[in-house]
Amino acid sequence: MNRTNIALAAIGAIVIGAVGYLIGVEVAGRGPSTEVTEAAIKGYLADHPDLIKSEPTVVAGLSDQQRTEVEKTIESHLMDHPEIVRDAIDELQRRQDEADRLAQVEAISKNKDLLFASDHQLVLGNPKGDVTLIEFFDYNCAYCRRAQADMKKLIDDDSNLRVVLKEFPVLGEGSVEAARVSIAVKMVAADKAAAFHDALITRPGQINGKVALAVAADLGIDTDAVKANMNTDEVNSTITEVYTLASELALTGTPSYVTADDVVIGAVGYDALRSKIEEVRANCTTTC
Repeated sequence: MNRTNIALAAIGAIVIGAVGYLIGVEVAGRGPSTEVTEAAIKGYLADHPDLIKSEPTVVAGLSDQQRTEVEKTIESHLMDHPEIVRDAIDELQRRQDEADRLAQVEAISKNKDLLFASDHQLVLGNPKGDVTLIEFFDYNCAYCRRAQADMKKLIDDDSNLRVVLKEFPVLGEGSVEAARVSIAVKMVAADKAAAFHDALITRPGQINGKVALAVAADLGIDTDAVKANMNTDEVNSTITEVYTLASELALTGTPSYVTADDVVIGAVGYDALRSKIEEVRANCTTTC
């Protein structure tokens, strides 16, 4: 193998290291400038002078002088073409995103029964619809409040849509209290659970147990019965189940949506959710 080929073969190892170095200096999210990229490459080379040794099949037998020349060739090439590192970062992110997506699809399949058929959930729309859209939400999530209009429109526009709501209180103790009230409402007044959810998710301001109970009272729900059920095993197991599912699906915030084959993070809007529903419907031969 000639010297040029050895140098080019070793570039891959340098690039991988430089990508990690770039992440270390916190340039992720704004795109590395040429200056930052060059600094990262130089820094990585300086911090790892023995990197060439990590590729014994490529550089075995090189003298110290040859190794120095190879290192200089690599450094010079990367300095002249810093876009190599940029492209490597893009490819690394693409691969990570794809790996995350596949892991979520596997988690959906693994937890299908709990996701789509658990007793611990509120079902809106058509209970026998051909497509199910699951929403993980928090009553204190401003984005969930805005997304409620999208969800209602989706249900109104699609008579075959089944919507499953999962209580996912992640924004403090007030959210946990509200979730407990909501679950208890479903236990004592299932026929009013949907109206309660809509009233509470669209209510402005900070939501907690007291506010949630007041909303229940406004709807004529027996708040004494609700209070009596707020700390039962049924409520505790419901919240625990959702936390477990969220962890399995790597959900980090609300709203998050789940279909038969995908996870959608964030309040992406009516059109995006509608498109996802139609995609599932087109690819599904039974009930999804």
